[in-house]
Amino acid sequence: MRFINILKRVDAYPKTSEEVSVKTLIGATVTIISCTLIIFLAFSEFCEYASPSIVEELFVDTSRKETLRINLDLRVHSIGCNFLSLDAMDASGDQHLRIEQNIFKTRLNLNGSPIQKETPIKEIVQTSAKNSFNETCGSCYGAEHNKTHCCNSCEEVMNAYIAKKWSVQIDKIEQCKGNSEKFLKEPNPIDEGCQIKGFIEVNRMSGSFHIAPGASFSISQFHVHDFRYTDIKLAHTINHLSFGEKLGEFANTHPLDGLEVNSKRDGKSQMYNYYIKIVPTMYKKNHTHIINTNQFSVTRHKKVLNDNEKGMPGLFFSYEFSPLMVKYSEEKRSFGHFATNCCSILGGVFTVAGIFANILQNMFDLLKHKLLHGKLN
Repeated sequence: MRFINILKRVDAYPKTSEEVSVKTLIGATVTIISCTLIIFLAFSEFCEYASPSIVEELFVDTSRKETLRINLDLRVHSIGCNFLSLDAMDASGDQHLRIEQNIFKTRLNLNGSPIQKETPIKEIVQTSAKNSFNETCGSCYGAEHNKTHCCNSCEEVMNAYIAKKWSVQIDKIEQCKGNSEKFLKEPNPIDEGCQIKGFIEVNRMSGSFHIAPGASFSISQFHVHDFRYTDIKLAHTINHLSFGEKLGEFANTHPLDGLEVNSKRDGKSQMYNYYIKIVPTMYKKNHTHIINTNQFSVTRHKKVLNDNEKGMPGLFFSYEFSPLMVKYSEEKRSFGHFATNCCSILGGVFTVAGIFANILQNMFDLLKHKLLHGKLN
């Protein structure tokens, strides 16, 4: 018993008897508010503890990757798909003209609605006639896709030649006789819009890609486009552009998404340049899964091609790589840190609430005393 009595002396939390404690309405109100605040802050702390923390590092990029994947989805509002070419080139001189692989084009009307379903460029648009006992297989004049490909109408012959990128003489096509007027009439490139969607793979080095009207060619190391129209309006919307996988909001992997650019009807063609600085990025998830992607920043420039201005109308994207790499790593938060914060919340709120309750109670008692003695003026 003597040892127990000695042990009781170190009690830092002595209890007062119920006879000397006074419970008030103000104290009860402050207690309810402080308990609600403690629960809310503790829950917020738990949510932060449950979610991993993102640690950022910066170091020199020593990785060796051979290719770069460019994901794109953009709309040109007033140029038809048949008049647009997608080309890419890099610092080594490697050129990819009229890229068709993994690229899809969708014809749009001037309101932005699709005219036909999305089809690959490399897929030949054809409507081969069904062979039956009383039908013959019309010749495609050397543009057959395979041995069973038939061209029984002028439109089918034209589509076969377009797929081969050949020129055609309408007057020499048997299927077009008597129905050649609508095919001889040159289509207007500004009657439609075009959505270009897909991805391209290029060498991992500085380079560029562009979308411009006209068929593209390389002549004596010069890149040219064959397009006879002038005053090209290139209003466009960039739905998506990235150089790898998307990450969370903490990484700037797609800053151009949703960008809309309207071209004024000023009678002049426009040239839009996007200068892109790519920063290689690595995201380490759960210490096991690694995602390699790229962040980038953009500087935009628009040039109106007057008579004295040199250039070609189109959308031009030039990119170069930063020598530094950013690494994001997911790390679990410490339970000790979570427990310490919870104890801080509990003790801090109760301490501040107690001081606040005492101040309110003293003010209330003083006001009550003055009311009883008639001294409230």
